[in-house]
Amino acid sequence: MLKLSDIKELIKLVDQTSVSELEIENEGARLLIRKPGKSEVLTVQPAQMIPSYQAAASAVPQMSNSTVASDAAANNNEANAKADTTANLHKIVSPMVGTFYRSPSPDAGPFVNVGDKVNEKTTVCIIEAMKLMNELEAEIKGEIVEVLAENGQLVEFGQPLFLVKPE
Repeated sequence: MLKLSDIKELIKLVDQTSVSELEIENEGARLLIRKPGKSEVLTVQPAQMIPSYQAAASAVPQMSNSTVASDAAANNNEANAKADTTANLHKIVSPMVGTFYRSPSPDAGPFVNVGDKVNEKTTVCIIEAMKLMNELEAEIKGEIVEVLAENGQLVEFGQPLFLVKPE
C-alpha cells in the first residue's frame, strides 16, 4: 500500500510534468491522479489543408508549381530516409516518469556514449523517481547510435531515451 507521503510526491511529480493522468495499481489498491482541465481533440482533414497550401504556393510568384512540387517531394524523401534509418533501430524508453541522469554521479563520466557497444545487462542511465535511483539496462545487444534525452531532464513514461543499432 502506498503511503500518504508517496501519494503527495506523485501528485507533485504529475503537476510538474506534461503528464495529464497517472494510474498505479499496487497490492490490490488502485490510485488515479488526473490533472483538472478539459482535453481537446483537433481533427484536420487532408482536404482542408489543400486550399491553404495552394494559396501559399500561389502567393510566391517566382516559383513555378513544378518547383513547389519538387521541393515538397524532396522534403518527403528526406523524411522517408530519416524514417528508414531509424526504422531498424531499437528505442530504449523510460519505464517511468522521473529525472534522467547519464552518469552515476555529477563528477563521473556517462554510463554510455554514442558509438559504445552495449549488451542486455549494460546500465545506460539512471531514472530518479520519488528519491529512488533506478538503473536502466539496455536489454539489447548493439551499439548506441543516439542519446535522445538531456542529463537532468524530466522524462515521461515511454519517452525514447536512446537509439541502439541491434547486432
